[in-house]
Amino acid sequence: MLRAKRLLLDKAKQMQNQFADFLEIPQDALLDLPRITIIGDLRLFLENHRGIIEYTSEKIRVSVSGGQLEITGQNLALKNIKPDEIAVEGRIDTLAFNR
Repeated sequence: MLRAKRLLLDKAKQMQNQFADFLEIPQDALLDLPRITIIGDLRLFLENHRGIIEYTSEKIRVSVSGGQLEITGQNLALKNIKPDEIAVEGRIDTLAFNR
């Protein structure tokens, strides 16, 4: 049952991708995918997030479609928090996408 559900979800995502390509719509807008913009190792902008899970000056974990984004570094600070967008400042060392 679980496998059939997974196959159905994968097929739906494939159809959404084809639809986005056909209409020339950015996939992040249609599929609610996270959009990450990094400026050097000092600033990160994340759009289409689903909430902050963990926040310290050395690690920030954010829920995104399909999993979590983990940002590690030093002196990390959330500078801008909106319902669909956040900005992180500090020295960014790593980014990891975890399912």
